Amino acid sequence: MPSADRARVTTFVAVSPLDAFEVFTQETDVWWSKGPRNRAFHASNSSLRFEPPGPGGRLLESSETEVFEVGRVLVWEPGARLVFQWRASNFAPDEITEVEVRFEPSFGGTRVVLEHRGWDSIRMDHPARHGMDGPATVGMMGRWWGDLVTRFRLRAGRPLPA
Repeated sequence: MPSADRARVTTFVAVSPLDAFEVFTQETDVWWSKGPRNRAFHASNSSLRFEPPGPGGRLLESSETEVFEVGRVLVWEPGARLVFQWRASNFAPDEITEVEVRFEPSFGGTRVVLEHRGWDSIRMDHPARHGMDGPATVGMMGRWWGDLVTRFRLRAGRPLPA
């Protein structure tokens, strides 16, 4: 039975783990969908980036006039692992979840496993849950990340160098 605390999605990209990591972290604004379902700022000119890249950096979304800190980078291991905090724009400052992305070498490319955990710490009546219980919230988040990871896979879909 799936955990009510974490959503997990997996994909395969035909690039090296280092290349997959770089697309995930350096081209975030390209593959992460824009709009009200995916970003705090709904303007088409908002941007999403890791700044500065590396441990202690932040995942930031900015518009022309505002900056929202989605979360802080906890682990930055190029080609292997990325862990960062994640907050929805309607989270209170102490409401934080965590996203871990593993880049695992696989025949012909990289298996990318993304796990978004910490939903047990978000109260059941929180607006981010859209009135859903734990398993339904995690299912919704899994579908949301599935859409984003599909966009990431398409962006990273360059063949491995010879």
